[in-house]
Amino acid sequence: MASLKEESEELRITEVFTLKHEDPEEQTGLIVLSEETREVNEIEEKDQCGKQTDLMTDEPSSVAKNTSCEGAEKTKSFPCHQCGKHFSRKHGLNLHMRTHTGEKPYSCTVCGKQFSQNRYLELHMIIHTGEKPFACRHCGKRFSRMRCLKAHFRVHTGEKPYTCQQCGRSFAYKSTLNSHIIHHTGEKPFPCDQCEKSYVFKSQLNRHKRIHAEDNHFICDQCGKSFKRKRYFDQHMKNHREKFLICDQCGRRCISESGLESHMRVHTGERPYSCTECGKSFGQKPNLEVHMRVHSGEKPFPCQHCGKRFVTSYLLKSHMNVHTGKKPHTCRPCGKRFAQLSALKVHMRVHTGERPYTCAQCGKGFAQKHGFHVHMRTHTGERPYKCTQCGKGFTSKESQTIHMRTHYTGIKPFACDECGKRFVCKTYLNQHMKIHTEEITCFQSEKRFTVRTRKLHMAKQACKSGHNNNPQDLHK
Repeated sequence: MASLKEESEELRITEVFTLKHEDPEEQTGLIVLSEETREVNEIEEKDQCGKQTDLMTDEPSSVAKNTSCEGAEKTKSFPCHQCGKHFSRKHGLNLHMRTHTGEKPYSCTVCGKQFSQNRYLELHMIIHTGEKPFACRHCGKRFSRMRCLKAHFRVHTGEKPYTCQQCGRSFAYKSTLNSHIIHHTGEKPFPCDQCEKSYVFKSQLNRHKRIHAEDNHFICDQCGKSFKRKRYFDQHMKNHREKFLICDQCGRRCISESGLESHMRVHTGERPYSCTECGKSFGQKPNLEVHMRVHSGEKPFPCQHCGKRFVTSYLLKSHMNVHTGKKPHTCRPCGKRFAQLSALKVHMRVHTGERPYTCAQCGKGFAQKHGFHVHMRTHTGERPYKCTQCGKGFTSKESQTIHMRTHYTGIKPFACDECGKRFVCKTYLNQHMKIHTEEITCFQSEKRFTVRTRKLHMAKQACKSGHNNNPQDLHK
């Protein structure tokens, strides 16, 4: 038994103790004590004073206050003959032996579950009482265990402390890591005791065992098939009652002619539902209804963490990856990970060179729609982003932000390593660096020069040829 001290102003708990649980299904691990300063005597270590009351008792959980035990003699050691572990008292050894014998004398009066120690029963009872004393200060969600609150906190922090040693993938929970590792080992630790099949997860084994169960309560009177659960039985009976219509293109089953007709638009490309605002058409009416929110501004799906709202539940679910730190979409060529699939698709154009957005006026192509829209303003002359100080207009928000630095801060964070000249944005610095690095070939002498030295060279060449008596004119 290991003890863990937790101090939390939000929860007002003085001490929290983590207990190693023997039942893997329950996995309860914490016990909340009163606000008085208390101390737990760990029975798996040697007792330093021999006078404290052991926490593992048959009575309701009690913790003895610390008593002075300096200079106390070491008590007799009681070894476990099965695993070699030592205990300071016979009582501690007796409790430990239950891990080997499987004895669980404490039963829950509500559900009948059994436990080896009374403390574990008390922790389990919180499930039935509904008590949740631990609250998340970020979202207000409450938990019955401190360990559950700590695990929940990773949703906000994005922390993933458990890393797979074989592939490097990280996980927020140890149980998820353990499940993941099985995919590497191929282990199936849950065998069926009635046949030779084995399963990766216990839930899969439990599902499989229903095949062997003789007490299937729901039997189909048309085909004799039996079902353990009513919902599966009802679905099966629905298949008998309703005549399915099969799509001759892909084999999908539809329960009505209208459903089949709607599905066939996927293959024919028909889009009978048009938006009255912008003319965009859709194959399904629900898709049109979702699209109309773009025009109405309706966003019925709010994020509980930051308050941002979304048009669809799918977009909200994708946005949640920003808070959790989860990046499930990986670029195969370079390994870069993304929180949203749409961001990965745009990134892939870096590798494919695809530029799906083409300017009809000049033919220039763009990988991103945003860049295309900004470019179009160079043709239309539109500059919707105005400087509040001088009134200057810009084609993009980014350009306006860079310009505003000249008014408010005057900061030029990007410096040239060659000459020390500073710039308000990296784009300007990159353009400037060509003066130092980019080489240009003189068409007369075929010599190569940088942008800066080329101007001087061309002036000299012009003087020699008599085309220009004033070299300074070339710099105009």
